Amino acid sequence: MSDAPRRQFEASYREGRAPWDIGRPQPELVRLAEEGEIVGDVLDVGCGTGENALYLASLGRRVLGIDLAPTAIERAKAKAAERRVAAAFLVADALELARLRRRFETVIDCGCFHALEPERRRDYASSLCEVLSPGGTLHLLCFSDEEPPGPGPHRIAQHELGDAFRGIFALTRIRPGAFAVTVPGWTPRAWVATLVRI
Repeated sequence: MSDAPRRQFEASYREGRAPWDIGRPQPELVRLAEEGEIVGDVLDVGCGTGENALYLASLGRRVLGIDLAPTAIERAKAKAAERRVAAAFLVADALELARLRRRFETVIDCGCFHALEPERRRDYASSLCEVLSPGGTLHLLCFSDEEPPGPGPHRIAQHELGDAFRGIFALTRIRPGAFAVTVPGWTPRAWVATLVRI
C-alpha cells in the first residue's frame, strides 16, 4: 500500500481521532462468533488496536492481527499483555500477505476493504489467497452504499464485492449490518459478507 494511507491511519491513532476505535469488538463480529462462524486460526486484517482479535483470542482462537499503523499495533500488544490474552500482532500490509508465510482457516476484515481504492481491490483478493487455503472463509464488514454520502470510507455496493472477488472467492452470504463508531448519533450502515475461497 502507498505511503499516504499509512500516514493517514497512523495519524488517526496518534492524534486520537479514529472513529472506528470503539474500545470493544464490533457487534457484527460478536454476532458471527456467537453463530459459530469463526473457526480455526484467524487473521484479523486491519486490526487497529486489536479489540476484535482480542475478543476472538479470549474465546480460544489462535489469532494474528495485522495493521499498517505502528501505533495501533503497539496499543494492541499492550492490551494483550494487560489482559493476559494470547493474541499476536504485527505491522504488515494487507496487499502483501504472502510475507506472513502462514495459513489461516478464517480471515476477518472489519473496515479494511472499504478503505482500499477500487483499483487495488483485486490485488487484495489475490493477497488473501496467500493466507487462505481453498475452502477458507473471509468475513467482511464494510460501509454500505445505503449509507448516505459524507465523511468516511468508500460506500460499497454489493456488485462491487462481487467484482472484487469474482473467480477467487464465492460470495455465500451477505446481509445488512452496521458499524459501531465513536461519533454520537451515527451508526453507519454496512454489509456483512461471507466469502469462501474457491
